[in-house]
Amino acid sequence: MFESKYSKVLTVILVIVIIAIVGLLGFLAYDYYQNYIITKDTSEYVDNFQGEMEDGEVSDDTNSSDVNSFGDIKDADTSSSSKTWTYKGFGVLGTMEIPAISLKYPVLEKVTKSSIETSVAFLYGTGLNQAGNSVIIGHNYRNGLFFSNNKKLNIGDKIYITDTSGTKLTYTIYNKFETTPEDTSFYQKDTGGKPEVTLSTCTDDSSARLIIFAKSE
Repeated sequence: MFESKYSKVLTVILVIVIIAIVGLLGFLAYDYYQNYIITKDTSEYVDNFQGEMEDGEVSDDTNSSDVNSFGDIKDADTSSSSKTWTYKGFGVLGTMEIPAISLKYPVLEKVTKSSIETSVAFLYGTGLNQAGNSVIIGHNYRNGLFFSNNKKLNIGDKIYITDTSGTKLTYTIYNKFETTPEDTSFYQKDTGGKPEVTLSTCTDDSSARLIIFAKSE
């Protein structure tokens, strides 16, 4: 009698463990799929953006009210500098590439809850590739998305930013540190009249902010 009850308990525990494992595998599979899709979409967008900037004109099959492969409407003007760029419905100021961590994202023009769940976004400053400091923020999801791998960056690594005028600047990382979530003292700083970019994200335990300074060459 005792052995029968013990066997039933073990069976129930085994079923619970199997369900937990299946659930965990499902969650990991979904997270991997989401990571893959977002990375694929943003990389394709950056490549398309770069291609049109290099060509200096809109491709022949782009007409007024055309919808691109990202579901975004682009203006019909043949000058890429006067186009309105969007990604997933959000305005775009340019693109960012960091080869050291295989990062390629459009820089969205506003920080909102939805925008930073879609890409990285411009928070504060003079504007991409403009004299002064520009602060760009991104989530750290600990899964490789957005600024999750910023902790792997080192002094001397390069950041490439292309704005909607077609200007592409190379920035070199010169400082990396952690600070409190409330600290905004680094937003305004003397850049000597040169463009600088500041990347901000949370640390892995979310207790602090990881800040990276980079200056244009």
